[in-house]
Amino acid sequence: MRFIRCLWLALAAGTALWSADPSLGTWKLNVRKSEFHPGPGFKSETRTYEQQRDGVLVTIDTVDGRGRQVTSVYLTTTDGEQHKVSGTGGPADSVALKQIDDRHAESALLHGGREIAKTMRAVADDGKTMTITYKGQDPEGNQVNYTLVFDKVNSPDR
Repeated sequence: MRFIRCLWLALAAGTALWSADPSLGTWKLNVRKSEFHPGPGFKSETRTYEQQRDGVLVTIDTVDGRGRQVTSVYLTTTDGEQHKVSGTGGPADSVALKQIDDRHAESALLHGGREIAKTMRAVADDGKTMTITYKGQDPEGNQVNYTLVFDKVNSPDR
């Protein structure tokens, strides 16, 4: 009986941890549903959010409207602290994420200590769609306003 109670508690805790962040997993940009002002729009983007010991590892692979590959990788926490961004071609060298609730977060993207963009992320109640609004500068310093709609490709292993 004690074993069954321990097993049940472990399963409940694991389920709570897994479901705590619905952004975890891999997401593909739905180009048709997304909006890019001004254009051209991205040709593709894949975002992967992986739980790590010290936060969430975010990997973003984009093919922009001109066909250039842009990669951004960063480990972030939800406390609003700045975290270094590595990769090639992206506009930001650090990002600060603040969790609003279990399905919504906002980020400030910085370059050289100066804020260059804000994002808002929302995961739909069914967990199958994620929308990110991006307002600020693109890698060339032009002002842009994007609404990016993503479809979930897979979830982390349970």
